[in-house]
Amino acid sequence: MARARRKFTREFKLEVGRRIVSGEASLAQLSREHDLSRSVLERWRDAYRTHGEDAFSEAGGADEQVLQAAQRRIAELEASLGRAHLEVELLKRLVDLQGTRPRRSTL
Repeated sequence: MARARRKFTREFKLEVGRRIVSGEASLAQLSREHDLSRSVLERWRDAYRTHGEDAFSEAGGADEQVLQAAQRRIAELEASLGRAHLEVELLKRLVDLQGTRPRRSTL
């Protein structure tokens, strides 16, 4: 018979993460103590190591999506800027080859 999915509070996950990272308790010990799988505890440990006290926040998923969207947009803009730079360089070379490049005035 399948066991119902349990929900844990953010505070509980943080406490478990602290205990694992500090070495106060082992994964095996916490697994027995709270009847949790090792893989769940490893995910909580990794999240705590990565995000510290900010781990398991409700907004964490939304913040991550916003960050990923911003990173994608930055990559698109950098690629566009690179293409524009290449076009400018190409046009400069073409003008130089034709010998019609205007001289810069010095003031």
